[in-house]
Amino acid sequence: MKAYIYDDLPGDQRLPHDSRQSVSASELEALGVIYHHIPSLDGVNSLASERGYKNRDEITVSPQAMGEVYETKVKSFFDEHLHEDEEIRYVRDGRGFFDVRSKDEKWIRIALEKDDLIILPAGIYHRFTTDETNYIQAMRLFKEEPKWTPLNRSEDLDGNAYRQEYVSQFLKV
Repeated sequence: MKAYIYDDLPGDQRLPHDSRQSVSASELEALGVIYHHIPSLDGVNSLASERGYKNRDEITVSPQAMGEVYETKVKSFFDEHLHEDEEIRYVRDGRGFFDVRSKDEKWIRIALEKDDLIILPAGIYHRFTTDETNYIQAMRLFKEEPKWTPLNRSEDLDGNAYRQEYVSQFLKV
């Protein structure tokens, strides 16, 4: 895993956009973002048991796997949003980027590749994209029935109970 401030320069979202301002794992943890490198499925199973993840599925994001909807889907993943559940992704193959908001509203880009696992807390604003290879295979873990409901950022969403809980736990000084 490599994390850094997103450079905010125009261009393809799938490029690194590396500002050369590194962000450490402990800085990510202060935002509620947890990272693990887990080289075996047994390790993922152990983490799933510890954290109460009962369900999982796998998704392949690529033009070959998704066909004509690929570009539209990747653009929708890149819209800033939050979820009302933790978002847990384990990269089985390929590479991609999760961007999360810092305390001062800058984007932090987190580059993930095979065997990386990331946990984003409920209520955190974030977005996702593949890298320039246009390919990632990821396992999604869930505490309950699999669901993936993105709530796109808006002024009204700041009043969402999950967002407010996130803000009070991780963003208040």
